[in-house]
Formats: sequence, structure tokens, C-alpha cells
Amino acid sequence: MPRIPSRRGHLKNNPVPGEKKVLLAAPRGYCAGVDRAVIAVEKALEHYGAPIYVRKQIVHNIHVVTELEALGAIFVEEVDEVPEGSHLVFSAHGVSPAVVNAAADRGLQAIDATCPLVTKVHREAVRFARDDFEILLIGHEGHEEVEGTAGEAPDHVTIVNSPDDVDNIEVKDPDKVVWLSQTTLSVDETMETVRRLRQKFPKLQDPPSDDICYATQNRQVAIKKVARDAELVIVVGSANSSNSVRLVEVALEYGAKAAYRVDYASEVKQEWLDGVATVGVTSGASVPDELVQELLRDLADAGYGTVQEVKTAEEDLVFSLPKELRTGRSGKQDPRALGGRTTTAAADSACNTQ
Repeated sequence: MPRIPSRRGHLKNNPVPGEKKVLLAAPRGYCAGVDRAVIAVEKALEHYGAPIYVRKQIVHNIHVVTELEALGAIFVEEVDEVPEGSHLVFSAHGVSPAVVNAAADRGLQAIDATCPLVTKVHREAVRFARDDFEILLIGHEGHEEVEGTAGEAPDHVTIVNSPDDVDNIEVKDPDKVVWLSQTTLSVDETMETVRRLRQKFPKLQDPPSDDICYATQNRQVAIKKVARDAELVIVVGSANSSNSVRLVEVALEYGAKAAYRVDYASEVKQEWLDGVATVGVTSGASVPDELVQELLRDLADAGYGTVQEVKTAEEDLVFSLPKELRTGRSGKQDPRALGGRTTTAAADSACNTQ
């Protein structure tokens, strides 16, 4: 298995004014949708053997992808790279109907690991398009999730990248407009975009329920509280992880004097810690906790051994695995089938989606 890149001892315990400590945000790290998707690839490898093909990165985290590659997963950009008849997993970010059809045309045995909360947005897009609404999809153009959602109703969707885009948006019928959003956006920025859209289109309709996922919101709320008291915030997460990048922005907006994103603890620079007594730590929703623990060990080497958890919410939501993967080779239900890596008790009371 690949090792976490380590540079233990690279951070020095230099004196600073005040007591050194870490404020550790909670919730942080893996959400239910990510857990489900990663386990889906692991289970597919166990069930069908290597190789298992995955379209795009299963989740946006370089360490997770590297670990799965070591187990026999092969990540591809498009379905035409996959040998006919092979097993193909769709990533947590979802795909458009065109991708589903292309996989079927190649005779691929597709396993859909789309996060159920993303699937909910897809279904909303289909329903509003059927009712002939124009859909203003707030999200980052080119992101896999946005491509998948827009692909459900390409003739009805206009992508809105930011609040500044609103002035250039035109619709055919301002009486039949609805907004949807990518699930991993900044809550504050999304609400500002909606505010401007509503100023321009007073009859703009809201989605039936909040599209920004619970995990994205919870991690942003937690880092807002941490940032008020932290001189430095370190976010563990990959550069292509939208929700991880947003955490850096939110930390700066809510009081942190500096904030940085790293894939690994080894990327933390000594100068970031100069004069800093309080360090805030969090991680994006696709980050395994082992990467955070490695960061905490490095910070302890630098004198930040006191860790205070700042908890703003409890998370107990879990999702069942794709139906193809809910049983083991013996035909018996896999213990993880209804709740990922959580305990059996938690799984028994969980939201069983898909």
C-alpha cells in the first residue's frame, strides 16, 4: 500500500507569544457519500477482481486515488478508454445520461457510486425540465458534478459560476425560472448568488430542499467558529476538491490571519508557524482521517501538542452501497452494505438511500 509522504521532524518548536495549541474542527473529513463511493471501489475489487475501472477520480483526493490504484483500480477520463465488457464505477460526483448510454453501448458493467445527494439534484433537474422551467445551475463550469447535472437537461440549464455572472444571465420566461446548485459550494457565496438572481428574476423558485450537502455546510460552520480564534488555519484536502478549497476561503473570511490547503502534512512550511500560537485544523469531505492525524503529529513536534476539538454538529447519516455490491461472494449481505465504515448499530438506524 502507498505510504503517506512524511517529513517528521521538519517543523521546529520555536517559541511564540502565548500557549501553543490546535483547534480541531468537527465535523471534518469523510462524509457519507465519499465513504460510500470509496467502499464501492474496494468492494468491486473484492467481488470482481482487478482491474476495476473508474471514470474520473472516485473522489477528489490524491491519497485515496493512489491507494485504490495500488489495489487494482484504473482511473480513466472517459468510457471509451475502458475495454468492452469490463466493470466501470461512476464517481461520487455523478455522470450525465450521455455517459451512462456510452457505457452501455460498450457493454460495460456499470456500478453507480454517485452520492445520493447529487442524485437528488439530478432528479430535480429532470423534473423542472419536464415542467419546462429554465434551470439556473449555480456551480463551477467544468466540475464533474456540474457536467453531470447539466447533462440531465442540457436544453434547460444555464450555469452560473459566481454572483458576478448574474448580470449576464438571460432567460426566455422570467416567470418559470428555478435555481439549483452544486453540492460542494460556499454556502455564503451561493446565497449571495441567489439573492442577486432573485433581484433580477423576482419569481425565481427555490429547489424543494437545500442542494448544498449537509457535510459541506457542517464543515464550513465548524471552520467559521475555529477561524475566529486561530491565527493560522490548515485545511487538508486536494486542489481539485471544491469543498476543501472553499474551507480555506471561509477561514480567511471569518477571521483567520492566514489559511493554507495541503494534501499532506509534509507540505506545511515552517514560516507559516512563525509567531503563531493557535493553529486551526480541518479537512475536506473526501479526506481520510489518517491524513489529519499525520498533520497533528507534525504539529505536536512543533510544540502544538494541546488539541481542543471544536464541535458544531454531530453526523450520523450513512448511505447503502450500490445494489450490486451489497452481498459478499458467499451471497450474504456485507456488514458494510447499509452503512459504510460505521458501526452496525449506526447502520441499523441509518438513512438507507438507493
